[in-house]
Amino acid sequence: MVEAVEVHKSYGRLDVLKGISLKVMPRDVMCLIGPSGSGKSTFLRCINHLEKINAGRLSVDGELVGYRERGGRLHELHEKEVARQRTEIGMVFQRFNLFPHMTALENIIEAPVRVKGEAKDQARQHANELLEKVGLSDKATAYPNQLSGGQQQRVAIARALAMRPKLMLFDEPTSALDPELVGDVLAVMRQLADDGMTMIVVTHEMGFAREVGDSLIFMDDGIVVESGNPREVLANPRHERTRLFLSKVL
Repeated sequence: MVEAVEVHKSYGRLDVLKGISLKVMPRDVMCLIGPSGSGKSTFLRCINHLEKINAGRLSVDGELVGYRERGGRLHELHEKEVARQRTEIGMVFQRFNLFPHMTALENIIEAPVRVKGEAKDQARQHANELLEKVGLSDKATAYPNQLSGGQQQRVAIARALAMRPKLMLFDEPTSALDPELVGDVLAVMRQLADDGMTMIVVTHEMGFAREVGDSLIFMDDGIVVESGNPREVLANPRHERTRLFLSKVL
């Protein structure tokens, strides 16, 4: 579903990604862990072309992201084509980014109606199904400021799912939440995994990575230091840098 080949990203002289190569198979959950500043979130943003890569190849479901290849050279796609690609990739951020003047239901139907041209009745029915899926069927008419952080994040997940994506990206979705609210969000993500959604999750929740992840990537300083089965990596890390990081977070 996702293939990265020697992906590089820099900001001026600062190299953030230094040749990331990995594959995510359909229906798999890949968890990315590592210290702040290691490049995890930047890599996630490159997958849907919110950040442009400087070198390498990134493809989703066999299609290059943000570029077209002609004669061995990459040519950047027009913004309209990039926007089409993004409709198939859901993303959930640390902060919920809900529209404050819209109800939960209105937040969820906005993109399907405006971007995909879905009929409002159909979008509303799907939105209600998604609210039920994330355990918020009674909050359809609530505004974001009437919801807890965990509830807002679950609405954000429903909003991303409303576009019927083939891939979901989660950028530390629980890091801004109070500890007692984390479990509800992780439960929704577990259900998505059980339903077969392909997911890449940047997280500090090691229990989630161990229980739900099919693969675990430890990144540091813009490179993949270690990868493998989450249980094996967490229990018996091979690299000293991985051991040092895990000793501080487990």
